[in-house]
Amino acid sequence: MNAPDPVPADRSGAHPVAEGEEVPSGDVIADVEAGRAPPHTGGLARRMMIIAAGWIFILLLAGGFALDRTLTNLVRNNFDDQLEYVLTALISAAEIQPDGEVALYRQLGDQRFLEPNSGVYWQISGSDYEPFPSRSLWDRTLEVRGDHFDTEAHFHDSTQFPTEPLRIAERTVILPDSDTRWTFSVASARDELDSQIRRIRSILAWSFAVLGLGLFSMAVLQTYYGLRPLRRVRAAIQRIRTTGTNRITDPLPYEVQPLVAELNMLLAHSEKQAEEARTHAGNLAHALKTPLTVVNNAATAHAPDLADTVIREARTMRRHVDHHLARARAVGRRAVGLASTPVCESAEAVRRAVERLYPHVRFDIAGNREAKVAIERQDLDEILGNLIENAAKYGGGSVFVTVDAEDDLRNCVIWVEDDGTGIPQDSRIEIFDRGARLDTGKPGTGLGLAIVRDVAEIYGGSVELDESEDLGGLLVRLSLPKVV
Repeated sequence: MNAPDPVPADRSGAHPVAEGEEVPSGDVIADVEAGRAPPHTGGLARRMMIIAAGWIFILLLAGGFALDRTLTNLVRNNFDDQLEYVLTALISAAEIQPDGEVALYRQLGDQRFLEPNSGVYWQISGSDYEPFPSRSLWDRTLEVRGDHFDTEAHFHDSTQFPTEPLRIAERTVILPDSDTRWTFSVASARDELDSQIRRIRSILAWSFAVLGLGLFSMAVLQTYYGLRPLRRVRAAIQRIRTTGTNRITDPLPYEVQPLVAELNMLLAHSEKQAEEARTHAGNLAHALKTPLTVVNNAATAHAPDLADTVIREARTMRRHVDHHLARARAVGRRAVGLASTPVCESAEAVRRAVERLYPHVRFDIAGNREAKVAIERQDLDEILGNLIENAAKYGGGSVFVTVDAEDDLRNCVIWVEDDGTGIPQDSRIEIFDRGARLDTGKPGTGLGLAIVRDVAEIYGGSVELDESEDLGGLLVRLSLPKVV
């Protein structure tokens, strides 16, 4: 039984494309045929550098922000500590006069409080009294937030003097012998504080810019050095193409070794495919040489049985062509990739086809209904078709097929049994030869078992002949790689 014909090509020679399959554009095919590079999705080096640059920017930005907040808070807290020290000294030097006014029984030590517009000021304010300012305020007063009671020093910024932004420390105190809430305020110009913060931020900006540039340069160097093995692989592949070497043997990092191992396995597979193709072509040429010579000699000699000779030798040549075409189809489909075919589905399909040819034969298919083998469906149909059809043709009327008949973890063993006369022990090897037939009274080409053996071996399987214990006829033991 032959496998189904391949999908026919259209008039242009192209096979129809399955739904969802990506179709290469004409430009891509032309580029490949012309030796130009196929389309790509961008370089690995560019991706790695973009990722490195992005992470460096994010981390430096976050780190710079955190460091800026930390350092500026330290500077501001130090500035506030100085204001609080002066504020405490001002409170400790204040006393209530007999008329209820507040006064200082001693002057503060900083002479800038005596200099007008010096940038350092203090002021004592009460709800029912005029503010008591330092001489440095001259004719100005500080705006006091008297709507709350600050038991601890309270700091805030003020822009009440347009040309002189201030940092103010305030505290509310009730002095002895007084029921008035007195607000003590100490203010200092922010010029020095802002200058320090600007210097800190300038240093941070330059430092982080240099650090970012250094880190990015290191990432570029790391990318260049890290991708160097891939360039060596490319050079090795170029040597394979130009010098005829067949393997990559350069020492490479172990991360790249799996890629190199797969590439070497692909090269070995391609060599095996090419060698099989050469072997098939040579075998076919050798097999056709003798029949063609016979026909040529008969035609040259004007033999009277020329027509019979041509028919006989043409039949022989067809057997050889069918055999090698079956092997070529199996090899070509095997190169596509690892297949997965349910055995019982294929066996049932073959049974339905053979039942039409041999309606008197009883078929029985048993075993593991879930078993799958690593073989293309067309090739499995052809193997089972030949075996089941032979069992029906040469058996006595019963054919048993048992799927996964033996406990084998790697291979699926399929038994095909019949109740015929079987095959003698000394003929079970030569029956696999092309054209070998024990019963010449029935139609056939003698290629069935030869095709079964060759196709099974192409997929790493095997086929053996034995005697059926249950039916008494022939037992064909077919072993194919199992899909786990």
